[in-house]
Amino acid sequence: MSASSVAVALVSAGLLAAPVALPTASPASPTTAAIVPCPHVTPPTIPPTPASPPRDAAAPVVGGAGLATTGLAAPAAVKAPPATSAQSWVVADLDTGAILGACDPHLRRRPASVQKLLLADTALPKLNPSQVVVATAADLKLPRVTSAVGMVVGGHYPVSTLWYGLLLESGNDAANALARVAGGSGGVPATIAAMNAEAHRLGADDTHAVTPSGLDAADQFTSAYDLALIARADFARPDFVRYDTALRFQWPAQPPRDPHGFQIQNENKLLTEYPGALGGKTGFTDQARHTYVGAAQRGGRRLVVTVMGAEIVPARAEKQGEALLNWGFGLPATASVGHLVTADEAARLHNPPSASGSHRPARVRVAPAGAGAFLDTRTPQVILGVVLLVLAVAGMSLMWRLRRGR
Repeated sequence: MSASSVAVALVSAGLLAAPVALPTASPASPTTAAIVPCPHVTPPTIPPTPASPPRDAAAPVVGGAGLATTGLAAPAAVKAPPATSAQSWVVADLDTGAILGACDPHLRRRPASVQKLLLADTALPKLNPSQVVVATAADLKLPRVTSAVGMVVGGHYPVSTLWYGLLLESGNDAANALARVAGGSGGVPATIAAMNAEAHRLGADDTHAVTPSGLDAADQFTSAYDLALIARADFARPDFVRYDTALRFQWPAQPPRDPHGFQIQNENKLLTEYPGALGGKTGFTDQARHTYVGAAQRGGRRLVVTVMGAEIVPARAEKQGEALLNWGFGLPATASVGHLVTADEAARLHNPPSASGSHRPARVRVAPAGAGAFLDTRTPQVILGVVLLVLAVAGMSLMWRLRRGR
């Protein structure tokens, strides 16, 4: 009997479920429509950045088939979006989850400091804001040129203070301290693992975190689509909004090294320059270039914009984000080219139901990480192997019994 015959027989007997389609993700069409280029401003010079991992064309497109493009995704018969220098961007509705427009939404790039939004989404529920953290030398072990709020070794900082340092000043020292404490006995590595688990839960499958702060690291990526998912989770939390929208904060004194303390200001200019601004996060590294996440409300709508791989032409990344927000607010409320999946939809995507209502078994990795090869436990070849193994064991048992009978 062939492997396919075994599979057919098991399906007929109800022992193997036939695959079903998912409403939350769509496979890329084999006859993909022509790619529409994104309106783009080309900078005079573009520094080299790490290559983006290619997307698996056979994998489902999270958020809908309309997002299966490396170019522009925009509703039909609407005004073209403004030109930017960004490599990718997304404009989405925070409340409905509708994606109003996008440019190469699933392109994977370095996140820079917008990675801190994933840290916040992961660690805010775990930490008591009044818990006092004692800064260590490891918290302050950072590259020579980096963003730091100015913690001192041995300083005592409430968790709430560290959140202000993280979101206003983009302090990488605060990121290290928060990740260390949130990880418990597992420290920073445990928080990194939790960040990746949270991204998976949200459906942010383009995301892989390696550092809590967003400092460049090999194999660390996210996408404009994933950042919109993460931002949506953050902006649903009142504590995040409270920290993120503060314009300034008095950093506490740490005598004798710092007897007076100092004031820090919010780096997100959207808050003071854009009517209806709700907050967000800026980011920059050499490998990521400029990244930005910003949200605003107007006319009863709350939109978020995510920008990746921008240069400071035609303007700063947050100004490019403002232009995209203006474009989004000018679209009809019904405009959509895809949607932000919910955590429930992501769960069905990761563990799709079978025709019988049960869940399909998870696939088993049989290759080293990064090799991209998987063995699916539902394949006919594996089923045939299991059947043959059972028959062989039964035959050996029968022979043993006959010999013992003699």
